[in-house]
Amino acid sequence: MDWTKREAVVWEELQEWRQSMFEHEPTDFENAYDKWIDQVFSLLPDSLQIQFFEKVDGWLFHLNSLLRGSQLQSEAPEKILSVARSMSGDIETLADLRRLSVDKLTYLAEQQAARHRLYSLIQGGMTGSGKAIWVSSDFLAMLVINLRAIQLTAMSFGYNVQSPAGLLETLKVYHTAIMPNRLKMFGWEDLMNDLKKEGEEYYYDIPERVTDQSWIDEPMKQVLKTALIVMFAKKKISGQPFLSMLIGAGINYRTTRNITEFALKYYQYKHLLQKGGGEL
Repeated sequence: MDWTKREAVVWEELQEWRQSMFEHEPTDFENAYDKWIDQVFSLLPDSLQIQFFEKVDGWLFHLNSLLRGSQLQSEAPEKILSVARSMSGDIETLADLRRLSVDKLTYLAEQQAARHRLYSLIQGGMTGSGKAIWVSSDFLAMLVINLRAIQLTAMSFGYNVQSPAGLLETLKVYHTAIMPNRLKMFGWEDLMNDLKKEGEEYYYDIPERVTDQSWIDEPMKQVLKTALIVMFAKKKISGQPFLSMLIGAGINYRTTRNITEFALKYYQYKHLLQKGGGEL
């Protein structure tokens, strides 16, 4: 199937975005940080490292599965289809969405992204209040918000997230999206390698690893954000810790914005690639 002129333009934009990701030059600080992380992990036995990341993978997979089976998530496809039917009357299933133009699919995905960025903003503001219940639940809440945003982005492009393959793909997209810019190219290449494989059988041949040392960056950022919030929560204006609330809301919003932007680019790329005419 040939692309439209507009789809060819979007493909070129995606190629430029992909190239910028590969051309990212790490700073001296980033190089020093990587060496420090390597040194820390070198102190741990390989068996312990493998066991740790297998536990993290399992926890993320089960959390993603719970989200997939939640009532909110089960109602999401019909809401997406309802909007899509206003664009085209012959849409019946999620798979039918792939007949829509890339701009219409992008619009559906951006609706979901905007909603989840708002959720992150609100969550960050509540965390910034400094109350223990919000601070302690922030990491899990952000994980839920961002994983759900990626699942809904996939659905908006007509992809099934109910299968084990679709579930694992959304986890890999999340993991790559939160990678430091200097490492994103490696996560992207892993995603591209998966797209080359046909069928879902390969997901059962060898246990798939999702997380690795690069995943540690996100918890480290969470610790830093929490420290800043706790520090500034005591500085109140008219009885409210506006500065810490601004920090929490700003960081959470930016995190979800970066994740949803990456997910959108990936599913645009996958859609155009499968429609025909592009090369990995």
